Amino acid sequence: MNEANDLAGAVASEPADEAAPGKGRPEAVPPDDRPGAGRRAARGREGTEPPLRHRIITVSLLTVAALYFLTPVYWLVVSSTKSSSDLFGTFGFWFHDPHPLDYLHRVLTYDDGIYVRWFANSLMYAGVGALAATLLSAAAGYALAKFRFPGREGIFNVILAGVLIPGTALALPLYLLFSEIGLANTYWAVLIPSIVSPFGVYLCRIYAAAAVPDSLLEAARIDGAGEARIFSTLGLRLMTPALVTVFLFQFVHIWNNFFLPLVMLSDSDLYPIQLGLTSWQGYADRQPELYQYTVGGAFLSVLPLMVLMGVLQRYWRTGLTEGSVKA
Repeated sequence: MNEANDLAGAVASEPADEAAPGKGRPEAVPPDDRPGAGRRAARGREGTEPPLRHRIITVSLLTVAALYFLTPVYWLVVSSTKSSSDLFGTFGFWFHDPHPLDYLHRVLTYDDGIYVRWFANSLMYAGVGALAATLLSAAAGYALAKFRFPGREGIFNVILAGVLIPGTALALPLYLLFSEIGLANTYWAVLIPSIVSPFGVYLCRIYAAAAVPDSLLEAARIDGAGEARIFSTLGLRLMTPALVTVFLFQFVHIWNNFFLPLVMLSDSDLYPIQLGLTSWQGYADRQPELYQYTVGGAFLSVLPLMVLMGVLQRYWRTGLTEGSVKA
């Protein structure tokens, strides 16, 4: 009987002994302190990165694309340092007796500095046209996104249809129209068509609907602000990334536009760069030095676009997080 009592007491005391620190089973080890946990975590982080072969393919494709777009620019840089005879008699992708400043000076001073006038005309056409198109697109897109009125969707559909119509199809009707009102062969003949951007209206409407909160507009109205002030102080600020995009696209489009000035203008003093360089190339058979002037002028015409892209690209990086509403 005593032996049975001793055995029952020993069995009852076992759980208490196991729960006591330092006795029975060892304490549980935290997951991070287990052997090999660091290696498994590292493998988990590496698993979120794309495989090496995918990264190699991506970098290779981007390198090929960069070479494709930068090779013509490199050729322009090299060719702008050569004479007309060296353009055809030497290797096109390497320098030969370079005199860049001398040749560029000849481009700027030829025919009483007509190239400088063409450059100023292009800056005026592209700068004023792109700025006006951006403001008009911002106002139209903001109104279509934030105001409800009869026929809103119909107007927007007509604007979308304008995106599908090529500019060359409208050049001749525009010329006939401007001839009737006496604006052909003037600055207005190129400026007025340039301030219309259906794609800009579409982009501004989409961006305004997503980036300009209705609650913020209601708060401004409660504070007594008018619609014009709300648009100028809040709407334009919140839509900055979209406005920069529209301005840059429209600037490049107007700067590279050739057909519209060709149809509208007959006075060489009103020519933009693209049309002026084409006229030089047409006379190059009789004046061989114009080959070099055309190449040097083309190189100078690329510089404003490169500068503009470098200056405005920061708005895409920093502007996308602006305008958020604090919850």
